[in-house]
Amino acid sequence: MDSFEAKTNHDPPLKTQRVMLILQILLRILAFAFTLGAVLRIMTSKQVLFLGFDARYTYSPSMKFFAYANVSGCALSVVSLFLALMCCQKPRDSNKYFYLFLHDLFVFGVLVAGSAAATAIGYVGKYGQKHSGWEPICIFVTKFCHKVTVSLTLSYIAIIIYLCLTIISANQSRQIKA
Repeated sequence: MDSFEAKTNHDPPLKTQRVMLILQILLRILAFAFTLGAVLRIMTSKQVLFLGFDARYTYSPSMKFFAYANVSGCALSVVSLFLALMCCQKPRDSNKYFYLFLHDLFVFGVLVAGSAAATAIGYVGKYGQKHSGWEPICIFVTKFCHKVTVSLTLSYIAIIIYLCLTIISANQSRQIKA
């Protein structure tokens, strides 16, 4: 049995840690890009119709919360990129990865809350609510609704990225022994 263990080739943990670091950096850059795209798309979503009627994201508190949640996610993605780099330069410590896990979980929650609020309002805007007497408005402001849909799609992609980052950082905080 000793001869079998001597012949097996195990990947060095340093190589695995390096791959995980590169993956985290790549995912954090992608999260930054997608949240920035969602922010730019929602903040430029405006459509003016006849007689001064216009549609803007600032008219809905849920859409404003969505925009601010993505701004926060974008800024915190940059912060988390620096945190991830700091975790790798110092000796391995599970506390640092635990704090990174909490950070990722917080950003994930903020993005989910903002996207859920905007999705609910977007659904009412697209399909209406017949029981309450709310008619759909997307038939009148199609450009605005399309921009909001694109922004929501970008934000949901960022949510999936942050879910992956949360799982990765939770796994790393569990594996590293202080």
